[in-house]
Amino acid sequence: MANLPDEEVQERLKAALWYSIGKIVDQESLQRNRNATPQFIGALTDMVWHQIESVATDLESFSQHAGRTTVTTDDVLLLARRNQDLHSVIKDAIDKEKAAKMKANSKGRG
Repeated sequence: MANLPDEEVQERLKAALWYSIGKIVDQESLQRNRNATPQFIGALTDMVWHQIESVATDLESFSQHAGRTTVTTDDVLLLARRNQDLHSVIKDAIDKEKAAKMKANSKGRG
């Protein structure tokens, strides 16, 4: 995908998102004995796409404000600061990942 124009890459990503959301909606619809129209899946995909764009912009802004060119977990935590439940889930995942890396590093030295 590196040689494709940005618009084509964006369209392929949107198509992949639509496919993934469609599969999730289909699974949930079957479990709940409900139906979802293709228009619903399209609208949901559009909403998720815009949310992803917003999150990406915010994360880039946070990293640039900190003088970095790479988004870090600190930026993600800053983004989630207003949703305490989400912040806790992300913080727990980060802490577990750091603990696993420390454990792996200590085994490698021993």
